[in-house]
Amino acid sequence: MTISLSEFQQRRARLLANCAPNSICIIAASSLVTRSNDTEYPFRQDSDFWYLTGFNEPNAFLVLSNKSMPNAEQATSASQHYSAVFVQASDENAEIWHGRRLGVAKAASKLGTDAAFDADEIDDLLVDLIDGHEHIYYSLDAEPRVDATITMALSECRNAPKQSKIAPSSVHDIQPVLHEMRLIKSEAEIEIMQRAADISAMAHVRAMLFSQAGKFEYQLEAELHHEFTMQGARYPAYGTIVGSGENACILHYTENADELRSGDLVLIDAGCELAGYAADITRTFPVDGHFSPVQKQLYQLVLDAQIAALACLKPGGTISSAMLACVRVVVEGLVELGILSGSIEANIEKETWRKYFMHGLGHWLGLDVHDVGIYKIDGKDRPLEIGMVMTVEPGLYIPASANVDDKYKGIGIRIEDDIVITAGGNHVMTSKVPKEIKQIEALMAK
Repeated sequence: MTISLSEFQQRRARLLANCAPNSICIIAASSLVTRSNDTEYPFRQDSDFWYLTGFNEPNAFLVLSNKSMPNAEQATSASQHYSAVFVQASDENAEIWHGRRLGVAKAASKLGTDAAFDADEIDDLLVDLIDGHEHIYYSLDAEPRVDATITMALSECRNAPKQSKIAPSSVHDIQPVLHEMRLIKSEAEIEIMQRAADISAMAHVRAMLFSQAGKFEYQLEAELHHEFTMQGARYPAYGTIVGSGENACILHYTENADELRSGDLVLIDAGCELAGYAADITRTFPVDGHFSPVQKQLYQLVLDAQIAALACLKPGGTISSAMLACVRVVVEGLVELGILSGSIEANIEKETWRKYFMHGLGHWLGLDVHDVGIYKIDGKDRPLEIGMVMTVEPGLYIPASANVDDKYKGIGIRIEDDIVITAGGNHVMTSKVPKEIKQIEALMAK
């Protein structure tokens, strides 16, 4: 389950088409990050670089140009675009220690570019590559080594009049252009994300079946990660959250160290990463498989709020309108339970509900778990479009310090699904893990 080479090439062509004429684009790969002495964190490719290449080695560069080439043989014949990749050179000794490299000789054909060079030559060759372009696009948030490489090339090009070099006069941030492209997912991307959602759903089911009093949060985390890996997704997409009891009221709780207690709920927020793409699921369930009456009341309220939001998430709709529908259900329920007092309209207007539901409805999902893409255009809420993928995750968190009836204290609940916007509304990609009370109890009874 991969993205085809032709799709990567089409993305690069589309990027250049969205740039000004006579532009050069420079996109850098990630580098290894030191964890401690002589060890690095597992390598994770820069999402923008991965989106354009599917290449998973560090310290690489992709260079793209839409300048009319003086020698047509240098450029892709159909578009007159030019593409080059800089990769680590083959090195027998380094590869014995750290693994195989693609190498320069194979890089152009493997990655579908016009040329390939040794990454160690980037400082020398980049000056000639940017020469004569009017515009240069790169990430203005680039890490220091990348920024230094590009800045030095620009400086050398500007200060080489005797060589008749002309440096780009306009510098642009490539992120708005590239991130707008990433927001709408292709069929191939959705297929991968659906598989990531299915794997993550299986992992949540496994954790539910494993749960019982006396076990520890980290053991449920281990069950989740085991399922990810066994299904071909080696890493979680983010730090796995397993919060039992009042720990569920900590939104980004990742200690995962406490013992599970009978009568408590446990909140799991976990998703795998597959071929670079993230899944993001949250389920809340009783440690011993049975919801108490109070837990049922609060849980059903969150579920009803999510269902109300899902009905609004369709082409032309907005996340804010779905959030309003969600909030109305939450407020009506909290007033009915006596957790909030006063009229429903007053509570909505004064946002009193934010004490117990303090985050947004959801976020874009893709190569990053909190994926790129703007939420407003010209100050107005962005209409949803077919191919957008997002999470829908209402919650209620009532800490022990809350001024409410004691029976509600220490309960945290979140229900999160991943959806893709479709012509008919939306498709819930994470439906294979149960979320109805009866479904959860029936599963855990096994």
